[in-house]
Amino acid sequence: MKENHKNEVMSWVKTIIFAFVVVFVCRQFLFTPITVQGESMSPTFEDNQKVVISKTSKIERFDIVVFKSPNMKDNYIKRVIGLSGDKIEVKDDVLFINGKAYDEPYLKANKEKILFGQLTEDFTLEQNTESSRVPEGYYFVMGDNRLQSYDSRMFGFIAKDELLGEVKLRVYPLGLSSIIK
Repeated sequence: MKENHKNEVMSWVKTIIFAFVVVFVCRQFLFTPITVQGESMSPTFEDNQKVVISKTSKIERFDIVVFKSPNMKDNYIKRVIGLSGDKIEVKDDVLFINGKAYDEPYLKANKEKILFGQLTEDFTLEQNTESSRVPEGYYFVMGDNRLQSYDSRMFGFIAKDELLGEVKLRVYPLGLSSIIK
């Protein structure tokens, strides 16, 4: 009887250890949960919402990413605006990438709140970063709440190896859970 009890306990111990190893590997190499802090991505993401990031995604323009803050120990969540080689400019609240105007529907709610002026001040990449194009291996990122976002306009480019991953899923609050595209 004691031998059966010992085998049962060992079976549970092995299962629990295996589960911890699987969770550890997934969090290190595949995906991890992150808590949004601050209002820079409002209304797309609000303070204290929980998201899951994919560490294996190929990053494309307008993806929402999490990266190591260039100035602090925190992580930031922002939208990728410029890829390597891109020339970025905002004029009269319109984003131009490589001379082509882009619609930014995710800014609509914030633009409607403005009584006068622009949501995004006019700038060229060269004015803010002393570079005319996004360097190879770097990204230019901005928050959706442009008036309240500390982003590449202030701190410059984000190196590819500073990215933690792309936001793929909002998991909390439960009523707002959704897949992010």
